[in-house]
Amino acid sequence: MISVKGKWALITGSSRGIGKLSAVFMAKQGCNLILHSRKMEHNDETAALCRAEGVKVYQVEAELSDLDQVNRMLRQIDDLGRQIDIVLNNAGLQIAYRTDYLTTPAEDYTESFKINTTAPMMICYHFLPGMIERGFGRILNTTSGIALDPQQAGYSASKAALNKVTIDIGSKVNGTDVMINLTDPGWCRTDLGGPHAPNAPESAIPGIVAGVFANDKKSGRIFGAQSFNGMKLEAAVEKIEKEYDAPY
Repeated sequence: MISVKGKWALITGSSRGIGKLSAVFMAKQGCNLILHSRKMEHNDETAALCRAEGVKVYQVEAELSDLDQVNRMLRQIDDLGRQIDIVLNNAGLQIAYRTDYLTTPAEDYTESFKINTTAPMMICYHFLPGMIERGFGRILNTTSGIALDPQQAGYSASKAALNKVTIDIGSKVNGTDVMINLTDPGWCRTDLGGPHAPNAPESAIPGIVAGVFANDKKSGRIFGAQSFNGMKLEAAVEKIEKEYDAPY
């Protein structure tokens, strides 16, 4: 299991829900953070909680459906002069639930793909070259186990696309200490998951971030956070390294 003490992580969608829980968890492990939200002030509470753990914190903003804003955010992060070792692409959008799914508008797909596929992959493409050059990096892209639910077609399709490209890129770094994997929090009672979801957001910890700490040089895997519910971090990492193989 690796240590993240003193390393820098970018966490998107960290102002609330599972992103916020992930940020605080990483801070408790000594990881310095760059926290993203739509508006910088939305992360004030998360930033305060993380700074209380003694780590350094920067805040950035971007509307992920606007790629100009995404690129501007990435330039701002570069200007900080910090080496990004870890990326947690947590931010996502479930645009609508279409009971009459055969009338699903095209916009459900275009908007979902911007936020759930294109933006996180632009972030991956930005930071992967530096990770590869330095010989270390961890990226976890947040996916969903949603299936057989055409009422949420835009969301499910965009997550399927994220899975595909993450796994494909993983094949290029598999066997190195640059690891890119997927993590699925499960259906949790967040703003995205809604109040009737069966799982508390806290149940996704530590599973949602455990892949960061794995040290087995394997990429392209999907970690279902609920499979690690109730575990200590060390046990979760041990489970990953023993039971989760790369798909190549």
